[in-house]
Amino acid sequence: MFAKIFIERPVMAWVISIVILLFGLAALFNLPIAQYPEIAPPTVSVSANYPGASAKVVADTVAAPIEQQVNGVENMLYMSSTCTNDGVYNLTVTFDLGTDLNMAQVLVQNRVSLATPQLPDEVQRQGLNIKKKSPNILLVVNLYSPVDKNHPEYERDQLYMSNYATIQIKDEIARLTGVGDLTIFGQQDYSMRAWLNPNQLKTFGMTASEVVNAIQEQNKQVATGQLGEEPALPGQAFNLTLSTLGRLETVQQFENIVVKTGSDGRQQGTDATQS
Repeated sequence: MFAKIFIERPVMAWVISIVILLFGLAALFNLPIAQYPEIAPPTVSVSANYPGASAKVVADTVAAPIEQQVNGVENMLYMSSTCTNDGVYNLTVTFDLGTDLNMAQVLVQNRVSLATPQLPDEVQRQGLNIKKKSPNILLVVNLYSPVDKNHPEYERDQLYMSNYATIQIKDEIARLTGVGDLTIFGQQDYSMRAWLNPNQLKTFGMTASEVVNAIQEQNKQVATGQLGEEPALPGQAFNLTLSTLGRLETVQQFENIVVKTGSDGRQQGTDATQS
């Protein structure tokens, strides 16, 4: 019956077809389109760093307080965590399909904030990272330094390449649309390492924590103020900002750190190496 109407009235059939086509074009540019359905459950990751701690210490002092608070968060399916011997802790919280990741991140962050006062001071100073991301790796990029036999001095080592990726590449990739997080495998950063001699520590009656406190006190950025700042004396013509040595950079500067002063005024320093 309907076919007979369109056969006998071709103009009306054309008009209806054009109207349907226009509605389809309008929907094409306005309706959201997904190439693949969402099949992987959304996840939120929590990471922390406890320098110098073993995996057992991280599990007892960092993992336990956080997981006790995060457990049972709204729409959570399960969670899994890892603790490594380099003091790194990673927790992955998996939620139901269709859960709003923004809201899930806020809920996890609220739970983690309840556990923060129970964490070691060093972990709190390092900070905790809470991010919404997929545990699956989308892309792996390999960065290398080409070997030039004519100019071997141009070849860069792994430490240089790792810092180059951190400074020049990481932020650029992280700003791309759809990128949730970026991880540098085997990341190496320029750092200063202070070696402690147990025999000398025993001789001077010191502990490793005392040396750490001395380094922290003498290796920090401070605000030194200004000269001639208002309210100033009459006739004050200049206003100068004071600048002092902030964070130490060279091995010689770290070697000049005073870790202890004896009763006779003798000072003990440190031995440092750059890596």
